[in-house]
Amino acid sequence: MSEPSVSPTRKIIHIDMDAFYASVEQRDFPEYRGRPLAVGGSPTGRGVVATASYEARKFGVRSAMSSRRAIQLCPHIIFVRPRFEVYKAVSTHIREIFSRYTDLIEPLSLDEAFLDVTEDKLGVGSALEIAGQIKNAIKTELNLTASAGISVNKFVAKIASDINKPDGLTFIGPSKVEAFINALPVEKFFGVGKVTADKMKRMQLFTGADLKKLSENDLVKHFGKTGHFFYKIVRGIDNREVQTERETKSLGAEDTFMYDLATIEEMHKELDKIGVTVFNRLQKKQLKGRTITLKIKYSDFTQITRNHSFGSPVGDLDIILDTAKNLLGKVDMEEKTVRLLGISLSNFGELEIRSRRAKDSGQLELFS
Repeated sequence: MSEPSVSPTRKIIHIDMDAFYASVEQRDFPEYRGRPLAVGGSPTGRGVVATASYEARKFGVRSAMSSRRAIQLCPHIIFVRPRFEVYKAVSTHIREIFSRYTDLIEPLSLDEAFLDVTEDKLGVGSALEIAGQIKNAIKTELNLTASAGISVNKFVAKIASDINKPDGLTFIGPSKVEAFINALPVEKFFGVGKVTADKMKRMQLFTGADLKKLSENDLVKHFGKTGHFFYKIVRGIDNREVQTERETKSLGAEDTFMYDLATIEEMHKELDKIGVTVFNRLQKKQLKGRTITLKIKYSDFTQITRNHSFGSPVGDLDIILDTAKNLLGKVDMEEKTVRLLGISLSNFGELEIRSRRAKDSGQLELFS
């Protein structure tokens, strides 16, 4: 008997703008076109790359990378500061284009959203046709490009949107979902980071088809609660709805290390990397938090958290890193090694720019 799968009648589109910040800058300033460009902080300080143009990506420059590292990889790269008000205005226009077809829009950031067009306002009927029309409208009205993935669920649609970037349009129909997931490399699955991917490959698990050979109990045994998700998703089962309202309670990042960390210097180096990731995610959501939490998992798998709360919301990278390191310094590390470190922010207070637009719920969340 075949495995149950999600109903093929759902029509989900994932729209992802191409190098959004950088593309807006190159659109507005001809001197930037065709040149490696990074939108973000200065390389002379603790700046972070928010978005890199495709010309810069050829040199290995990526979002969330420190600006210093970016200039090492591409010495002739151009750095520009973000123009948030401009990106917000473009985002509003993009959201208006989406709303011509559906009210079921789930914004993930300024430049990315899910749309449920199972029943579209204009009676187009074809999700592929709707995605093409949206891309054409964005190109015609904003002189920008977007990539779109279309399928029967959010998981496949999101992966599909990344296949033919930039300016891609990829449709994975109901009859193609199984083959698509079977061939998908394990590192493309949600929840599979570098450490998990390495573990899977050591177990000779390289694709969705390989994961499908394991029972649900085996997947949970080897990968914890995420194993339940893996079991369903390799069978094309993703019943998550497109949610028009999203509230973030906490935001952070963590990393499990290939070897246990034994020195404070090693831990500080890893906290720097994690802090940059957290900072970039805060910028995506345009959030600041009053509470910073440090998570530590020791080599014996015992786990502790330490936190510090501020009187007003914070989101500065220096404050995040200094607080995490200060919290680490207060922990007794004698004769202990560390397997995992994490930083998170909670108790959010939104930035002034976001509160100013609170009355306009039709805007996507700000991405940096």
